[in-house]
Amino acid sequence: MKASVSMQFDETNRVRVLDRAIRLALVTGLSLGLGLAHAQDDGGDEEGASTEEAADLGAVEVTARRRQETLRDVPISVTAISGEDLEDRGAQDITYLNQVVPNATIEISRGTSNTLSTFIRGVGQQDPVAGFEAGVGIYLDDVYLNRPQGVVLDIYDVQRVEVLRGPQGTLYGRNTIGGAIKYVTRRLGRQPAGSLEASIGSFSQTDLIASGEMPIGDTFAVGASIASFDRDGFGENLTTGKDNYDKDLLAIRASAEWTPTHNLFVRLAGDWSEDDSSPVGGHRLIPGLFSGAPVLDDVYDSRGGIAGRHEAEQKGAALTVEYDINPNWLFKSITAYREDDNWQQIDFDALPAADVDVPVNYSNEQFSQEFQLLFTADRVSGVAGFYYLDANAFNAFDVLLAETGDLIDLPGLNAFTLGDVDTSSWSVFADVSIDLADYFGLATGLELSLGGRYTSDERDSRVLRQTFVGGNSPRFGGMGVPIATTSDFRGEEEFTEFTPRVSLAWQPNEFHNLYASYSQGFKGGGFDPRGLTTAAPDFDGDGTVSEGEVFEFMKFEPEIVDTYEVGIKSSLFDRRVSTSLAVFHSDYTDIQVPGSIGVDTDGDGLSDTFAGVTTNAGEATVQGVEFEGSALLGRNLMTDGDSFTARTAIGYIDAEYDEFIALVTDPASGAQALQDVSDQREFQNTPDWTAHLGLQYDRPVNWFNVAGSFSILGGWSYRGETNQFETPSEFLDQDAYSLYDLSLVWKRLDGKYEIGLYGRNLADEEYKTSGYLFATPDGSASTLGLEGIANAFYGPPRTITLTGRVNF
Repeated sequence: MKASVSMQFDETNRVRVLDRAIRLALVTGLSLGLGLAHAQDDGGDEEGASTEEAADLGAVEVTARRRQETLRDVPISVTAISGEDLEDRGAQDITYLNQVVPNATIEISRGTSNTLSTFIRGVGQQDPVAGFEAGVGIYLDDVYLNRPQGVVLDIYDVQRVEVLRGPQGTLYGRNTIGGAIKYVTRRLGRQPAGSLEASIGSFSQTDLIASGEMPIGDTFAVGASIASFDRDGFGENLTTGKDNYDKDLLAIRASAEWTPTHNLFVRLAGDWSEDDSSPVGGHRLIPGLFSGAPVLDDVYDSRGGIAGRHEAEQKGAALTVEYDINPNWLFKSITAYREDDNWQQIDFDALPAADVDVPVNYSNEQFSQEFQLLFTADRVSGVAGFYYLDANAFNAFDVLLAETGDLIDLPGLNAFTLGDVDTSSWSVFADVSIDLADYFGLATGLELSLGGRYTSDERDSRVLRQTFVGGNSPRFGGMGVPIATTSDFRGEEEFTEFTPRVSLAWQPNEFHNLYASYSQGFKGGGFDPRGLTTAAPDFDGDGTVSEGEVFEFMKFEPEIVDTYEVGIKSSLFDRRVSTSLAVFHSDYTDIQVPGSIGVDTDGDGLSDTFAGVTTNAGEATVQGVEFEGSALLGRNLMTDGDSFTARTAIGYIDAEYDEFIALVTDPASGAQALQDVSDQREFQNTPDWTAHLGLQYDRPVNWFNVAGSFSILGGWSYRGETNQFETPSEFLDQDAYSLYDLSLVWKRLDGKYEIGLYGRNLADEEYKTSGYLFATPDGSASTLGLEGIANAFYGPPRTITLTGRVNF
């Protein structure tokens, strides 16, 4: 087995590493608790009891199981962060979760400013083109977002964010194989209220957020928020003069809520955003192989010469109806429509020449309808539901290979691709929890949960590939002329699966919850949206390539994951310490691994086009451990109401391919054969270790005769070595690194005024988040274009932001 630190482990050592990770998490939790024991008093007075009640950090309410519960009561590995907590730590968008959620990767996709790549426990999807489903589901107020474009949600108007790890399908609308992220916005109050927030910071950051809500009569209320986020780039495109990694985003959310009777609630919500940020250019890690262009000193600078339309617009609306039939039964309906249109300019070679220049248009729309029937009683609770999704994902893009075309007498050579994918999905699901304590004569809770889901995903795809000369295609403003059609594929397939879930949870008392669970996840198959049908092999060796062989060449199969998990959630030391420990093992089969390769169609040694290659890696084993802890460090250590809080998250994951069948070309003979290359492949975007430590000191203050509180929040985050692709790369793979954050926050006692100073990445760490690779492993030769492509995109450098908030 090959681990991400490039060391060889046998099976015994692999188990030993996992055992040490578990022990480390246990020791961390116990040390947090035992180190605090001396700081507690007897808790006998009324004031002490109320303080300890408020310190129950495990009592955070979540809706992970479609009902109000505390984190401690939920037998699922879940992280919950309140909107206030995110604001206090200076989180600007949803990618902040990348620092604080164990065994998760949540980052902006390569070459974009608003597309999200998400992995949880080794399961995810980093390719945003039409035809590939997400491995991790993103939900905005219970509405599943079918496509990754426009999903880099900014932190405003948010009540909390929940991250569920492991397969989700018996409780939530869409089946998601790796996990789910729920972004929950605030509901309206019943009093007039408003707020205004302004921020200034590094790189000329200027952000404005205005929110307001107003009741109209006793049963109706309206509210809205408008946000503008502006920032200069971290670097510059030295060819076009435009900023690189800048931000220019305008967003609006609005809602209306109607409660005509005590048992009926109706909410209509809508959102719209427009992103006019500049194209994001990558940093070349190797010199230009054709031009000799040197590597730039500043990793945030780029030299791409591509220009054209670059903008993104997203909008959506959702109607939620909740009807309390009686005290035990609740009916809920969620109807939603969303669409987005994205135009991007991606310069793969990051040089002025037209050598793998890719203008692209993504256009997506979706309609979803979900019905839920929830039941709650003393001993039984559960949910049953129906979910329907009708979605279209469209993308078109050029791959301009002008330099290559000049060498082979095809000036303005261009490989045009159009992918148009319709998805029609329906499912029924149910999940029931039964308290078995009475049946076994137990004084405390023993809960059995049984769930299941039947899913039907129907995929209807068209893939059009054409070779142009004369430059860009007319769709992207060019005068190119098609000279060949290399794919004109239409395929339709239905993928169905029943996926079960079962868990058993035992609460020996109100402070501990031990559970074991099994769940199965499913992600539907599809057709490679960049497939080159003229490159389909002759599978049966009869000398011709039939339509059936082309169909099988273009199709990829569904993924299946079987996850086993045991965990314990506890509140210790008079509820001053809250811990959650989970150990999991997943058997992962038919893993969809998309990619692209250069193709030499005429045998002259130059790749004159490219082909999508989506591999169903046969089998993999993913196992690991996750620990999360929060502690209020005893009030006897402080005076005058001071408090000191610590939060920690540790994740360890061991992910390896057991079988990975790929078409391998013999370098000597050129012959191709299928081989198991699992010992040469790594899990992408899955570091072995992730860790976070957050410390918060709060002190009551009275400055200038104004009562308030002053908080100091420090954070350390760590990520182990990360492979960007399944094939290791000495250029793109990211070494282990740490990030350090610090926040200083003052709040007036009545909550009317707040001022915060936020420092992010204070050590100014340079770290890669994604990249492109079309070059040999040593970077000496190109596999597409002439310059060679080994480009990286980087996370934000050190930034300082000053924010003021007024609530009225």
